[in-house]
Amino acid sequence: MSGFKEPSFADRQKAAQQARQDTLNKFRARPSPDDPAVKQRQAEREAQAAARARAREAREAEKAERKRREAEAAAAEAARIAREKEEAAARELALEAERKAARDARYAARKNRKK
Repeated sequence: MSGFKEPSFADRQKAAQQARQDTLNKFRARPSPDDPAVKQRQAEREAQAAARARAREAREAEKAERKRREAEAAAAEAARIAREKEEAAARELALEAERKAARDARYAARKNRKK
């Protein structure tokens, strides 16, 4: 079991320098912003963002249209209810006038009988 050897300071320094060099090589291997593949991916991302924006605008327009239709329907319903109330009030007034006329006629008939 004498196979393990404690790494010396020079070995540790060499390993650290190699790790820094590997990291630097990794970043140097990345494609530059002028690379056609990078430009293509950027264009695809921009196209997807534009498509999402168009879809969001379409959803918002549909939502606004739906709200407008609902508001029109609510206004029409309110107008119908108001019209029905007016018609009911007019019928009630006509019925009341008819009752008054009948009551007045009975009263006049009673007055005529007493004379």
